[in-house]
Amino acid sequence: MPVLPFIWVLIGLLAGTSITAVAMWFYLKPKTEQAYLDLQKEIDEKRAAAELENAALLKSAQQEAKQLRLEAEKVAERRYQDLARAEERVDSRNEKLDQQAKKLEAREQMLNKRQSRLDRRQNELDQIAQEHRAKLEEVAALSNDDAKQLLLQEVEKESRQDMARLMREIEDQAKETAESKAREYIAMAIQRVASDQVADITVSSVALPKEEMKGRIIGRNGRNIRAFEQAAGVDIVVDDTPEAVIVSSFDSVRREVARRALERLITDGRIHPARIEKLIKDAQKEVDKDIKEAGDQAAYEANVHGLHPQVLAMLGRLKYRTSYGQNQLHHAIEAAKIASVLASELGANVEMAKMGALLHDLGKAMDHEQEGTHAALGAEYAKRFRVPDIVINAIASHHHEVEQESVEAIIVEAADAISGARPGARRESLENYIKRVRTLEEIATSFQGVESAYALQAGREIRILVKPGKIDDLGAMRLSKDIAKTIEDSMQYPGQIQVTVIRETRAVGFAK
Repeated sequence: MPVLPFIWVLIGLLAGTSITAVAMWFYLKPKTEQAYLDLQKEIDEKRAAAELENAALLKSAQQEAKQLRLEAEKVAERRYQDLARAEERVDSRNEKLDQQAKKLEAREQMLNKRQSRLDRRQNELDQIAQEHRAKLEEVAALSNDDAKQLLLQEVEKESRQDMARLMREIEDQAKETAESKAREYIAMAIQRVASDQVADITVSSVALPKEEMKGRIIGRNGRNIRAFEQAAGVDIVVDDTPEAVIVSSFDSVRREVARRALERLITDGRIHPARIEKLIKDAQKEVDKDIKEAGDQAAYEANVHGLHPQVLAMLGRLKYRTSYGQNQLHHAIEAAKIASVLASELGANVEMAKMGALLHDLGKAMDHEQEGTHAALGAEYAKRFRVPDIVINAIASHHHEVEQESVEAIIVEAADAISGARPGARRESLENYIKRVRTLEEIATSFQGVESAYALQAGREIRILVKPGKIDDLGAMRLSKDIAKTIEDSMQYPGQIQVTVIRETRAVGFAK
């Protein structure tokens, strides 16, 4: 095959391919460049949109982080304040405990010294008694046990009836002279029933029109309830109780302010921090006005005049204090009226007795703000406003924390006890009532010869049935006094408890 034609054919093909490639290059170059520019523009637009979206997300994240940081700082500040208050209470309690420990240590040292002296004295008396017994045994030619047994038999045989007769004569004489001695006895005997006051109501319930209101009270992220608790100084308990929330605080005045403000918020419907602060301030003004009016009304009802307005305002705070369910302001008014009657009967200063009885629990209106017993706080507060010294002593001494210096002070204590111990004045919890009744019956049945015992009249009387073969009439009288003494020493109770011992002998015969 000839080579030259093949070469020219190959050259022709290469030339055609080159020309075709050059033509295609010139034809496709503009389109390629335009596609590249379009693609580059699209990439730039997507990149700009992504940058804008990232900037918006970054800004939103920064704002959310700032809000979270502010909320965390508020929570930390509130926790720090709570811890600071708790630390102050702990420090105060530790100081009081240290003082009490020092007093107890000093008292223990004094008692140890007194016990040492008593032990030495007792040893001397025992030695003298042993010498006397030895001399008596020598003279009588009897042992100590034999002489004691003979003496006890003779005394029991000869004097049992005499003792019973003598006890009856003493009781009859006491009944005959009771009317002439009543004024003296009532001022002394009633002091034994005075009791301390303990507040047991620390919560108030607020009704809601519908269950959804709980969410509005809490607010977004809890801001409404936090603002309310901070402004009112109380705790709001939102639990599973249907259509109700609980306002909790040991300060009864703050609790009343919070209750009124919360009821108005629920009625108004506009619940936000600014509105909460305004309504709490309005409720505070209203409660302050009610307190002042309550103090003035109490002084008017008790017919006590000349008290300083600040004393009356503090007295009015007792309107929101209770003790075993008894309102303390009503208790003060009632005690003033009782003191007026007692003072009139005893010939004492009626005005001073009434004023002392009206103000005797004044310290209960402030004892959550200052340290000390309510009697000492009330006396100190009254002293600032030039209350008479007789009244100040009556306030300070109505729980025997200081010495009573006048008969008016004793009358105030008696009026306080009568008002608190009268039937229906105060209430006890069912658990305490059952425990007290059971304890009464257990004390009575623990004595020998007792067949059964029953607590009656809400624990104010205990009736005891004894076995007539083991306890005679004289023993029954002794038993009633022993049981009464045991109850006084081992129990705490309002008023008095009557102990009745019943001894009954029955003779049964059968006719056939």
